[in-house]
Amino acid sequence: MVTSADPVSGVKICGLTEPAGFDACLEYGADWVGFVFFERSPRFVTPAQAALLSARAKGGPGRVGLFVKPDEQAIADTLRHVGLDILQLYGVDDEQARAIGQHFGLPVWLSRPVAARTDLPAKTSVQRVLVEPRPPASATRPGGNAQQLDWSLLAGWQPDFRWMLAGGLTPQNVGAAIRETGAPAVDTSSGVESAPGTKDPSAIAAFIRHARAELHG
Repeated sequence: MVTSADPVSGVKICGLTEPAGFDACLEYGADWVGFVFFERSPRFVTPAQAALLSARAKGGPGRVGLFVKPDEQAIADTLRHVGLDILQLYGVDDEQARAIGQHFGLPVWLSRPVAARTDLPAKTSVQRVLVEPRPPASATRPGGNAQQLDWSLLAGWQPDFRWMLAGGLTPQNVGAAIRETGAPAVDTSSGVESAPGTKDPSAIAAFIRHARAELHG
């Protein structure tokens, strides 16, 4: 299941909490914007807050909702407030993620934390896999820790499914990340912030510009 909100290649800006960041994503052409529905994150928004942000523009980037170990009721409650194009899931396995996507009729992106080459998935039944670093044992959240993946782990990895690179990406390193890993899509959150949870429009512009230069030549 792939919608027009889920192109093969693109740039995602995650953890939107305020109008300036959301508007910058529209102005500079992000392919996806992410709303974090995980209360321990400094980028947490309520479904109502996400709805207000999303309503600033009709159309535009695909709206992605990030959920950690969710049950179907939590997702259903969120969808009653804000329309989402994609569900991004942490803390569930491939089979659970596929079932959630089928239940709601939405594409699913599944996080796959990677610390070694053997952590890279050989197959998936969801629409996209997010490859990102395994968080440290002391981490209070599964992502958004500004932790960079060892890109060399992906050398020669050419899966036959859609995937996205995340983890510690910034305007300064995103071009190198794409060149080294061959990532068809990239995701950033803390890498374009002036403070935790506050996006820097100029950093968003630079990140998208540098990423697109590599993704689209």
